[in-house]
Amino acid sequence: MNISVVIPTYNRYEVLKRALNSVYAQTHQPTEVIVIDDGSTDSTSQILQDFPSIIYRYQENRGVSSARNLGISLCTNEWIAFLDSDDEWHEEKLALQISLHVSDDSLKFSYTDERWIRGNKEVNIPKKFHKHSGDIFVQCLSHCIIAPSSVVIHKSIFDDIGVFDESLEVCEDYDLWLRLTCRYKVGLVDKALTIKHGGDDDQLSTKHWGMDRFRVQALEKLLALHPQGTSHVREAEVKEMLIKKYTLLLQGAKKHQKQENIRAYEASLRKLGVAD
Repeated sequence: MNISVVIPTYNRYEVLKRALNSVYAQTHQPTEVIVIDDGSTDSTSQILQDFPSIIYRYQENRGVSSARNLGISLCTNEWIAFLDSDDEWHEEKLALQISLHVSDDSLKFSYTDERWIRGNKEVNIPKKFHKHSGDIFVQCLSHCIIAPSSVVIHKSIFDDIGVFDESLEVCEDYDLWLRLTCRYKVGLVDKALTIKHGGDDDQLSTKHWGMDRFRVQALEKLLALHPQGTSHVREAEVKEMLIKKYTLLLQGAKKHQKQENIRAYEASLRKLGVAD
């Protein structure tokens, strides 16, 4: 099974080589590795001289979703794996996922469990990020349990549900996985084969307060795509989660006396049938 690897990067010179080394250490080697440089101003391009087989593309800074989408468009294989440039893989990662897909050819999407490294120390992963397989749409509603770096996906899925939403600076993965899990069953290799490094100042999740502000955008979009509800989208469950998230956002807005936000969140709750 041939597989392409897409690595978006932006000013990650110091860690990109670690990610690439983990790709080339795989027991099942990908047939193409694509690095999308999203406008780096450091020495990123110099590192790639050590990896002459890599397909390298530079673009002006447009965000991680744009970089991933460009990578998707360049892939010549049907199967794609994503790896963020600050993460890395266990050497058996691709082999075990491919084995899963070979054993069940109905699976078009899989992911793995993870290890989290913060400040060079491994930390315990909160229970809310526990992994699930099969129909996991409900488990994906509250927060993002699927790390992009853990994913193997069939390219045909993007023709069905679209690609990463470039209008979302963060939670773009949460948005895509919601669109995916409401239509497709999910395979899981229940081993910590993806190593996620965190705590850096340049990570998008550390730049934005109130991540639920972006998650409600994704949930609202899902309802707009299926305004009457379909067999794929559990409308009642989406609305229930929206009410929870808007209520939390409203509480935060009131605490910090953000009048404009208060009015907006109250209006959103009224639209969902929640009285003032």
